[in-house]
Amino acid sequence: MRPIRTLRPVVAAATGRNRDRGSTAIEYLGFLPVLILIGLAGMQLGLVAYTAQQAGTGARAAARTASQDGLYGSYERVGKASMTDWVAERSTIAPPRGVDTVTVKVTVKIPDVLLGLLGDRTVEKSATMPRD
Repeated sequence: MRPIRTLRPVVAAATGRNRDRGSTAIEYLGFLPVLILIGLAGMQLGLVAYTAQQAGTGARAAARTASQDGLYGSYERVGKASMTDWVAERSTIAPPRGVDTVTVKVTVKIPDVLLGLLGDRTVEKSATMPRD
């Protein structure tokens, strides 16, 4: 008995389908850098929001400590202790100012995951507490 021959190679040659093989993979490879850039931008946005939240927490803790008479000198230590370690390393806490109320400003350098496209950006948060 003779094997049955299929028409698949003849149809593929006539329609030109063999030439398009793998073109989808090439298109995905071309789009991959755009997807990576969008992912990094999303991570950067999350880091900015997290850094701003941590700076606000540090400012509130430092202002609360600076407003108390006996604890005035330890406001910077308490402010940095209330933040995550890697955020606290990037932060500076300005000396408190005010008479009836105490205002403390915290500045944190934002980490850059976009390979220098963001530049040296910082976030500043301040908090004001009444003096005890």
